[in-house]
Amino acid sequence: MKEIVPSPPPLVHNQYESVRQLFSQNVVPSYGRFDLVLSHGAGSYVFDVAGKRYLDLGGGIAVCCLGHAHPAITEALVEQSRKLIHVSNLYFTEPQGRLAAELVKRIGAGKCFFANSGAEANEGLFKLARKFGHDEGRFEILTATNSFHGRTLAAIAATGQDKVKKGFEPMMPGFRHVPFNDLAAARAAISPATAAILIEGVQGEGGVTPATPEYLLGLRALCNEKKLLLFMDGVQCGHYRTGRFQSFQRILEAATPNSDFLPDGISMAKSLGGGFPIGAFWVRAPYADLLGPGTHATTFGGTPLACAVALKILEVIERERLDDHARKLGDWMKHELEHLVADYPQVLKRARGFGFMLGLELVEKIPAFAASDKSAAVQFVNRLHSAGVLTIPAGTQIVRLLPPLNLKPQEAGEGIGKIEEVVKSLV
Repeated sequence: MKEIVPSPPPLVHNQYESVRQLFSQNVVPSYGRFDLVLSHGAGSYVFDVAGKRYLDLGGGIAVCCLGHAHPAITEALVEQSRKLIHVSNLYFTEPQGRLAAELVKRIGAGKCFFANSGAEANEGLFKLARKFGHDEGRFEILTATNSFHGRTLAAIAATGQDKVKKGFEPMMPGFRHVPFNDLAAARAAISPATAAILIEGVQGEGGVTPATPEYLLGLRALCNEKKLLLFMDGVQCGHYRTGRFQSFQRILEAATPNSDFLPDGISMAKSLGGGFPIGAFWVRAPYADLLGPGTHATTFGGTPLACAVALKILEVIERERLDDHARKLGDWMKHELEHLVADYPQVLKRARGFGFMLGLELVEKIPAFAASDKSAAVQFVNRLHSAGVLTIPAGTQIVRLLPPLNLKPQEAGEGIGKIEEVVKSLV
């Protein structure tokens, strides 16, 4: 049988196999990993141990907002590490206070809590909802079908996808799922125990599905009417990925340009640290002091090192106007993807999303994929790997593009060209 890719030289092959062996013997096998061993990166590209270059349109699942090995991040890490790395939250440090102020400035009056991941940020929102409703016996949070909120026990209970729950039953009580973008379903689901509603502005793992303006405004009015908290999970769709700091700002700007819409809490992570672990949640002013001393904590949340990196990332995004860049180049990429959908209806069904959070939906039952038991999305992503492009599957039929915010126009063109090559091979 003819090999599509030549066998690597013995030295590289041995390096690849030795890394695989290290994982096989020592790493818990909880991930379905692609058959790539990556060694380093630069800008929008990463390289494997064989020296092959890949255009990274996955961005570490929306994390690497400035790409790989960005000098500003390196500089911030080195400079801050010479001063103070960690002292715990028993003390005040300037970087944490400054970062909180920058986030508040971009959202609205309120306060921030710092954690280490998106799941931790969402856990904080869950506790906030319980604290809010405790005296009235309210504890329940409504979330959306096809949502994703993390991998802790509470977060998988909150997630509206059965596949993440299997094997971990019984689920933690206090979460129910309702259809996304269905305001009537949310209203009908409210019970005397309901304390909050949690949604993503753009469902990422669920298939790059944006909330509609009417849905967001309707949820805000409904929560006001029923005295519920409205939470938004901005872990993946936030931090300028849609062209505005938070996705709801982008969704609402055209429909209601003067809207004063604000949720009561927002979870953040991923691009916040550009690859350095940090999470956060913002709480609107009326509820910002609900979690008083002793009610919530984390040893590593908001370290001077993490906050210094996050501050530097905000500085670069603002200086280089990467919000506008993500909007304009992302809109161009979506337009090009829509052209591919029109030209290759045998393979592609639709393009969705905006900014640098884009999804490409594949049609059902592509003949070239029939012989494998892997999903169409995974098989498409694997073919893109062979072409030198990294993307992220979502569900069984959707491929996500989550590139760095500083992706260059020629790199975007290269990515679209490679995607078209793979699509053509499937016709």
